[in-house]
Amino acid sequence: MPAPPLPAPVPVAAQLSFDELGTPLREVTFVVLDLETTGGAARTDSITEIGAVKVRGGEQIGELGTFVDPGVGIPPNVVALTGITTAMIQGAPRIEAVLPMLLEFLGGTVFVAHNAPFDSGFLKAACERHGHRWPRPPVLCTARLARAVLSREEAPSVRLGALAQLFGTATTPNHRALSDARATVEVLHRLLERVGNLGVQSLEELLGLARESAPHRPTQRQRQQRVLADKVPSAPGVYLFRGPRDEVLYVGTSGDLRRRVRSYFTAGERRRRVRDMVALAERVDTVVCAHALEASVRELRLIAAHQPRYNRRSRKPGNLWWVTPTAEAFPRLSVVATARAGALGPFRSRQAATAAVETVLHAVALRPCTQRIPASGAAATPCALHELGSCAAPCAGLQTPEEYAPAVEAMARLVAGSDDHPLRSLAAVVDDLAARQRFEAAARDRDRLAGLIGALDRGQRLSALAALPELVGARPDGRGGWEVAVVRFGRLAAAGVARRGVSPMPVIDALRLGAQTVLPADGPLRGAPAEEVQLVHRWLATGGTRLVHTEPPWAEPARGAGSWRAWAERARPVAPERD
Repeated sequence: MPAPPLPAPVPVAAQLSFDELGTPLREVTFVVLDLETTGGAARTDSITEIGAVKVRGGEQIGELGTFVDPGVGIPPNVVALTGITTAMIQGAPRIEAVLPMLLEFLGGTVFVAHNAPFDSGFLKAACERHGHRWPRPPVLCTARLARAVLSREEAPSVRLGALAQLFGTATTPNHRALSDARATVEVLHRLLERVGNLGVQSLEELLGLARESAPHRPTQRQRQQRVLADKVPSAPGVYLFRGPRDEVLYVGTSGDLRRRVRSYFTAGERRRRVRDMVALAERVDTVVCAHALEASVRELRLIAAHQPRYNRRSRKPGNLWWVTPTAEAFPRLSVVATARAGALGPFRSRQAATAAVETVLHAVALRPCTQRIPASGAAATPCALHELGSCAAPCAGLQTPEEYAPAVEAMARLVAGSDDHPLRSLAAVVDDLAARQRFEAAARDRDRLAGLIGALDRGQRLSALAALPELVGARPDGRGGWEVAVVRFGRLAAAGVARRGVSPMPVIDALRLGAQTVLPADGPLRGAPAEEVQLVHRWLATGGTRLVHTEPPWAEPARGAGSWRAWAERARPVAPERD
């Protein structure tokens, strides 16, 4: 049945979005913090006031502010600076009472402060004195970031007050913790608006930029190399820096290849690793792409093929983990690097996969031991888990393969999304612990369950897409036309654009005819790289993309983890596993 014609989209001013290396900045939760203290030495002075603001995607999602009783009088010079007097902090909680709440507020976030070593140093010292483990969050100093992003002509000083005046922040810093934290949030957002011009689109690149913030002038070699950008087109696509032996040094994407490549040969590029790469470059090759999705997919494939030494992602290309039942009479769950049919995943780390196994075993009666058990004649001594009622002891011959099979089937149904009974059982345990006021245990189990839900949801979404022989999507390009993608078994098979005023259906038909043939392989993603399927899924599910054709219909399981997404979202600020 032919697809109905696409209406002309309403022109919308939109910036093309390229998926970043590492963690996209839009998915990062920042806690911007400021402290007031009795002095400047973390070992001997004390905290008098804490202000913290939690933000994500440019929106404030939490705030924390409190005086802290330091147990000593506040020196006159500090009173003159902050306006905080000894009388104001009388009756305030001591730091040992505030620390647990603050550490929970910081959980799973990036710690941000203006002159971050000062604030993090006081918090580390407080944790050490009062027996708390410092969680070691990623730390971003907005003073260092400002020096990396802003020229000295524009910002002779990177003091918080000077930056607030430069950016015209709504909150004026006044040496009070919460006011200064709010002002720092505004400064952070203004700096983040600028880092995209430096090619910084992920948390890892942002932290690297802040670390390498020393002033830099373009060398004679850099000035000479500017000619490498002369023939680069002003179009979206992928660029490859090549070295003296024609080896690929670095692969990146941009909405304007010429402008992005030229930026590498200016003083604006301060990342030491990138400067070292540019010094070796002899040539820049480009691949012009139809739109952002094609560029991102080509970048992934080129990095996997060439493993460029200066791309951080290429250090461990495709390094993902899966949980799968072993092939034996009494299967157990194993963490593996190669996906098989029925596998749970993918996970970004082996640790996250192992945590998912431990969570599943609380709801599905699979054995946790690693020994190989024969189908008959097993005569080992039952372990303590059997005495506790957690294992039926097939190792001792007390359970047959037929009696064990329902647990294996329950795991398969959980992964496939046809039965969420194990999730309901685990959620009931969390509710019971909370009802009995065992809040630490409830929070621990909640976070583990949220991580498992995220992994199941991710796997079910990606495997549903990868199962489709063909899907065609069209997205408004923001200029009155359509971006088009043909997807086969989770892979991008063709990409194109129907410009404004051009009928999109003939363009779509031509793309389908010339699309790459994709032969599916075994495994939950039919052989497609997980990162590529995830890029394609994100493009299809966002930005107003419309489904033009799909064979068979694209559907996700009704009893899958997707129905638990809202439950997991409530636990997200402290959940370890992220999509």
